[in-house]
Amino acid sequence: MSVSGHVLAHGLGGRTDLPMDGLTAIVGGGAAIAASFLALTVAWRHPRLFPDGGRPLPARLSRALDSQALTLVGRAVAFTATTLLVIIALTGPPTDQGNLAPWALFVTFWVGLVPVSVLFGPVWRRINPLRGLHAALCVIARNPPHGRRSYPRRLGYWPAAAWLTCFVWFELVAPDHSDPRRVGVLILGYALANLVAAMVYGTSWFDHGDGFEVYSTLLARMCVVGRREDLTLVLRTPLTGLMRGVPEPGLVAVACVLIGSTGFDGITRTTYWRDNVDPSSLTAGTIGLAAAIGGVTVLYLAAMRATAALTGERPAVPPVRFAATLLPIALGYTAAHYFSFFLLEGQTTVILASDPYGTGLNLLGSTGHRVDYATVPPWLTALVQVNAIVLGHICATIAAHDLALRTQPTGRAARGQIPIATAMVALTCAGLFALLSG
Repeated sequence: MSVSGHVLAHGLGGRTDLPMDGLTAIVGGGAAIAASFLALTVAWRHPRLFPDGGRPLPARLSRALDSQALTLVGRAVAFTATTLLVIIALTGPPTDQGNLAPWALFVTFWVGLVPVSVLFGPVWRRINPLRGLHAALCVIARNPPHGRRSYPRRLGYWPAAAWLTCFVWFELVAPDHSDPRRVGVLILGYALANLVAAMVYGTSWFDHGDGFEVYSTLLARMCVVGRREDLTLVLRTPLTGLMRGVPEPGLVAVACVLIGSTGFDGITRTTYWRDNVDPSSLTAGTIGLAAAIGGVTVLYLAAMRATAALTGERPAVPPVRFAATLLPIALGYTAAHYFSFFLLEGQTTVILASDPYGTGLNLLGSTGHRVDYATVPPWLTALVQVNAIVLGHICATIAAHDLALRTQPTGRAARGQIPIATAMVALTCAGLFALLSG
């Protein structure tokens, strides 16, 4: 059997993949963001994205999608798959070249969760096996499902931000992170910690503290199928789900972790990083990841402080109000960096799943197959990379502009968007530079 050599050799295209000069792409991307902002100030003078808008789905389809049977089947499948994955991780082949666990976790699940959530909604919330385990434990231990304590509202998404930071550090920095045994221990440790917290705080913990569920649920806000406040399922404009504008502690942290960590992954592929930094250095990797996340955070908070100064608001108000508008940027960065990685290296999960213990089985008919790198040509990867980053920032600019119109007079809202637009241009250029310097 032949598979790729290393789980985290992400399939990022470099400058030679581009059908244009790299500098042209960077300048063009920044100019596109600036032009979109100017166009919005002229043509978009009233809110157009309404949180309670959308066309209700047919009643029969809504009932089918909300059925308890669908939830139970989904959780049973997810629980079975996770259990088998842990068993294979701990007892299967000892290297990532023969064990499917690292590929299934870092490629199929972690990256695949993005398109699934954006296309189909908060799927992981529905099928999260930890929710099923928690329900069973509550029955056995006679613990109330809502927990023994109320979840502190001030914590918000901060626990999820911490989990996601730890996960991306493990994936991008930790030594031997693709060791199947470590992957198995990681999954078990994550499950145990979240179940203990859920026994204390109830199901509210999963809504705010389970990093993977929070990740999926936040991305699902950009799904064309969503819920109004009355819980009706509707077809809607994808950016409508970002229009809540209510304080959500920790949401800024989650978004900055996602954007910064993906940017850091791109930075580690640049020739500068490879020529000047020891890739095996734990210290350099940790500092680099922290600096990338911190840089995005500082840029965002600085833009929000400038917005507050221009609109006369308290400095603490804009950051929490506009936090959700960072999500399209996180989506764009993820699509740009992991598009080819998911489609190419994701094939390895299927190849290894056909014979998980290397005994000669051919359960899926894919044993002995090789990754088909012709599936995604370099030119397609390059186009997706550039356009995903630019479109992600344009969508974020649109969402921020519409949200500003809801809370400020038109003239003041336009002034307040100048720092945000400037930050968007800076992030776009920096993201493209890191991507195209690989």
